[in-house]
Amino acid sequence: MDKRRHTGRRQLLVAFLGAGLVATLALTGCTTGGAAAASAPVAQVAAPATVTATPAADAKDVSPGAPASVTVTDGALRSVTLTNPDGKEVKGAFTEDKKTWAVAEDLGYGKTYTWSGAAIGADGSTTPISGSFTTVKPRSQIKARLNTGDDRTYGIAMPIAVTFDAPVKDRLSAQKALKVETAPATEGAWAWLDDRRAHWRPKEYWKPGTTVKVTADIYGIPLGGGAYGRDDVTSAFTIGRHQIVKADTQTHRMVVITDGVQTHDFPASFGLETDPGRVTKSGTHVVMSKHASYGMTNPKYNYENVVVPWAVRISNNGEFVHGYAPSIPHQGKRNVSHGCVNLSPANAKIYYDTVLPGDPVEITGSTQRLGAADGDYYDWAVPWDQWQAMSAEAN
Repeated sequence: MDKRRHTGRRQLLVAFLGAGLVATLALTGCTTGGAAAASAPVAQVAAPATVTATPAADAKDVSPGAPASVTVTDGALRSVTLTNPDGKEVKGAFTEDKKTWAVAEDLGYGKTYTWSGAAIGADGSTTPISGSFTTVKPRSQIKARLNTGDDRTYGIAMPIAVTFDAPVKDRLSAQKALKVETAPATEGAWAWLDDRRAHWRPKEYWKPGTTVKVTADIYGIPLGGGAYGRDDVTSAFTIGRHQIVKADTQTHRMVVITDGVQTHDFPASFGLETDPGRVTKSGTHVVMSKHASYGMTNPKYNYENVVVPWAVRISNNGEFVHGYAPSIPHQGKRNVSHGCVNLSPANAKIYYDTVLPGDPVEITGSTQRLGAADGDYYDWAVPWDQWQAMSAEAN
């Protein structure tokens, strides 16, 4: 939905006439008072209407996302029409006082629009409304997609990700078109992970039950290098119950805490620590998806499509929490996996059934830290002050 701002100029014509006279005459033995000051009433002068169109007549390369309106002073609008090149009227609406008419739908790229109508001045005269303007023709259009969907429920660590299908050169312009509304109010910030990805995350984990609306109002917005936004995208979702996984690679345990109560304590096996390529990363991971079965492939370690049950993805570097029967003798005792958190199939199913995308999985004890090289979502591995410094508004 477009949020349009309208501005108007108000002119005031005031004529005034004032006169004052004080005379004093002094004579020996008597004094005579002169005439009292005289004043004339303010003269009210009726004026013709002054009409201002935005964009101005003959304007070129207008962003279709910019405000488009007609405003009048010293009168009222009688009729306003904006038509596209095919003669079709653009939707719009008057303000209650008939001082402004504003466009209520998106304009097109590379089109000429024409104003028509009339305003009635305070003096009763008619002022015609006319003129035209042309919107910009972009060199390219960039699409955006969100990682959240309507009417979905997510865990308390869920970041909001806007991913563009081409590099964004003007990140500040793009970020100004991004909006997050929450109830209750939640402190958070945008950060650019690269020139295609902007993420928003709260300073602390979301409060359960928070409702969230995300708007990427990028249509008509210049994104740099002659590129403009292609379509607006939105989503509205809810944060679910408070669930955290705390996993320790040294104790070989994975504990599930739901709404402040420990609900499960599973023996686990993590990545083999003697091989740097197999270490399970320490840090706050975020559940990305879950699969009843999943084929694991790792050419470096010579295995392909090893199907495991109840797989919960917790990063883009190949880390999952999943069931794996062959490692049951090691679970709770030693780390032997290729980076995943191994549980027995039965325990993996119990955890799988509790999972929401966006749940945090806090892993400690390993020799390597989760970071940018691990892909989405490493958001919580970034300290808050550093996260804020990654905003386009901070650069």
